[in-house]
Amino acid sequence: MKSLFATVSLAALALQAAPVLAQTAPQGPAVAAADETTIDEVIVTGVAKGQRRFDASFAVTALSQEDIVQLAPLNFADLLSQVPGVLSEATGGEVQNVYRLRGIPNEGSFQAFHEDGMPIYQDNDGAFFKGDVLSRIDIMTETVEFVRGGPAPVYASNASAIYNQITRRGTDVPEAAVRVTLGDTGLYRVDGYWAGPVAEDTYLAAGGFLRTHDGYRPSGFPTDEGGQFRANLVRTLNNGELRLSFKYLNDHNVFMLPIPVADPRNPSVSLNPYIDFFEGTLNSSVLQNARLLYSNGAGATVVEDRDLSDGRHTEYVNVGLDYEGTFGAWTVSNKLRYTDGSLSFDALYSTSNPADATVFANGFLAAAGAAFNTPTSTVSRMGYATVGSNGLTAFNPGASGLVISGQYRAIGNEFMSIMNDSRISRSIQTGLGTHDIAFGLYLANYQADYSQRYQDYLFQLASNPRTIDLVAYNATGGVLGYVTDDGVLRYSTTITAGSSDTSLVALYFADNWQITDKLRLDYGVRHERYDASGFGIGQTTVNLGDPTTLADNATRAFTGVAIPSGYEEDTTPWTVGVNYDFRPWLGAYARASKAYRIPGEFTIFTNGRPITTEAQQYEAGLKLSVPTLSAYVTGFYTKFEPFNASFLAFNPVTGANNQVLTFIGEAESPGVEVDVDWSPVDWFDLAATFTISDPTISNLVNEFKAPAAAVEGNQLIREPKTYGNIRPTVNFSRGGLFGEVYLRYNFVGDRYVDLQNQTLLPAYQTLAAGITLNHGGWQVQLVGENLTEEAGLTEGNPRTDQLSGQGTREAIYGRPLFGRNFRLVTTFKW
Repeated sequence: MKSLFATVSLAALALQAAPVLAQTAPQGPAVAAADETTIDEVIVTGVAKGQRRFDASFAVTALSQEDIVQLAPLNFADLLSQVPGVLSEATGGEVQNVYRLRGIPNEGSFQAFHEDGMPIYQDNDGAFFKGDVLSRIDIMTETVEFVRGGPAPVYASNASAIYNQITRRGTDVPEAAVRVTLGDTGLYRVDGYWAGPVAEDTYLAAGGFLRTHDGYRPSGFPTDEGGQFRANLVRTLNNGELRLSFKYLNDHNVFMLPIPVADPRNPSVSLNPYIDFFEGTLNSSVLQNARLLYSNGAGATVVEDRDLSDGRHTEYVNVGLDYEGTFGAWTVSNKLRYTDGSLSFDALYSTSNPADATVFANGFLAAAGAAFNTPTSTVSRMGYATVGSNGLTAFNPGASGLVISGQYRAIGNEFMSIMNDSRISRSIQTGLGTHDIAFGLYLANYQADYSQRYQDYLFQLASNPRTIDLVAYNATGGVLGYVTDDGVLRYSTTITAGSSDTSLVALYFADNWQITDKLRLDYGVRHERYDASGFGIGQTTVNLGDPTTLADNATRAFTGVAIPSGYEEDTTPWTVGVNYDFRPWLGAYARASKAYRIPGEFTIFTNGRPITTEAQQYEAGLKLSVPTLSAYVTGFYTKFEPFNASFLAFNPVTGANNQVLTFIGEAESPGVEVDVDWSPVDWFDLAATFTISDPTISNLVNEFKAPAAAVEGNQLIREPKTYGNIRPTVNFSRGGLFGEVYLRYNFVGDRYVDLQNQTLLPAYQTLAAGITLNHGGWQVQLVGENLTEEAGLTEGNPRTDQLSGQGTREAIYGRPLFGRNFRLVTTFKW
């Protein structure tokens, strides 16, 4: 099917090339004149009341539904990669991807995902679910606004950025649309909505999507299955409005983890013959019948059957009630949200590099001898085998000579969150300008019941691999015992269970002071009080008691004892900014802000030490918006502390995540981000966003007194110095047919997987292209991604390589870009 899509794409582009330049086309929805899209564009995120984007004294990007359709992102993370200042890795699949803001060295906890001005769940980075797990873009999305820095710390918790998805609402004129998306990776998706009046002064909008997808990396089962439904009912009142909203998400998404791409014994040898770079994965249908074993703390062994194809199963209901009304000079608003949901997560994580099969086997010879030698028979060699209906069958690692291990992770999280934001605002005229002030009270309570069980498997080196056993033989070929157990290398290498209950009270104030027609000062402060409590179940180490295998020796086990845990924390994030308009089309601004990230719920479950981190941001920008050109250039400096490089790394000897090394210091990132849109003629538009920065580690102290010089001044892990995209678009028309042809060129600079900058993730560039045709109520779009099949690599292997790399100059283990793929999108609107 891929070749069919490619042929159609090339033919369509060729047929349109000549008439494109000959026509003067009306501007497409994503290519309106700069003065319309930037001067008059109104934003509502991070402000007390809606204001024009050009007037904002902070960096903000707004993308309409039409913009999103043209960009055709693979997922929310891919959409984020089009925003300056946001580094995104969209290679993990539909959700739970990696995104970083202006050099802040975490994977999303300082970035708040909102829908209609409120979070779905209070914690930005819940236990194994982030904002993009809960927030999906579909045809019900009207606009997404991306506030970077600026007032984000005042209008959201734990936030140096807010990504606010604004939902369609009903209007006086009914409208509806159906969109069908087909992809050559086995993608079938239907979106639809209806919006309009249902009674006098009452309006309804409802819709969502359903989707099934084999996946960009076929796992032997569907990668994505499910969908979401959203609806809102708005009642217009004499002095305001009342809005009731509802959302239901039920979706399965298989997580894509790193794969080995080169032989660790000789990094010049590609593993592509065994695990295809673009389509290969260690996910396997063998693990649709995974059996987990662990001790429950009462002396009993729990047997739990899991299915890898369930993936990340996220299901929740979110209900909202919003009110806004005007009382004289005052505007009163209240937003209430309630979320109740569950996460059941099954994934196969990468652990250590592939190993030479002989060396790996002989590494267990002594342990096998100690366990299985008898007075009459001793272990003389180790060998590999598979277990099937015909019993034990010898296994030959084959031409690669390698075997590989992976870690099955089973996670459960039952979560609830209730949030309420009450705000009053008004304008006050004074002898020195006008103040738009807002006072707010934000209340939240969020709870989670969490459990996780990890165990390790041994595999052949292949895509969709079989599990294999490591067997101890005597001199005559008799089986004396097993290192593994039906492919399990180690049972319950990591277990965690617990419960958390966190309450938040926040007071905030903001003032937008228009001093003169040209000069404006705005500032705000938020004080938050957290009270977190809960427990984690105690742990110990036990043998599960099977004398025929080493796989159940020294496993982690629950004691059954709940260990209380909790903390209280106060934070006071703030922001202050100044804006000056030299002309109605030329302005400048400067801003400083500070945000905090309080300890996450995982601190409670693991009885960990609570650490609050902070991010300081300083930015200054120039804004230009004339009929053919809009340009927003922002210089920024980000300081994050404490930069804590302490983590539980995977220990390949024990199989546990317990290898600890800690560096404490700061992370700094000075840089410039640029957002430009140039339309020199009606039929051509050139948009570009790019970021240049210098993300570094500084002022380090090592707990073991190791020389800080080893990492001082190094580039932050997985942070490039340059990234961005360029998007040329050509518009055309013929009769009643309107359309556009566009390219999207993305680039990401060099990165490192480790603190010591030993292993490089090389720079890469990708090319996407598309054509969109509009006629009447019909729109047909064909889009292709990674057309040149760029062999880019992201992430590395975070379980093992963050301290000192992978033992090679260039990464031999990582999460590759998806290969060339095409989607055909047909929309009918009436």
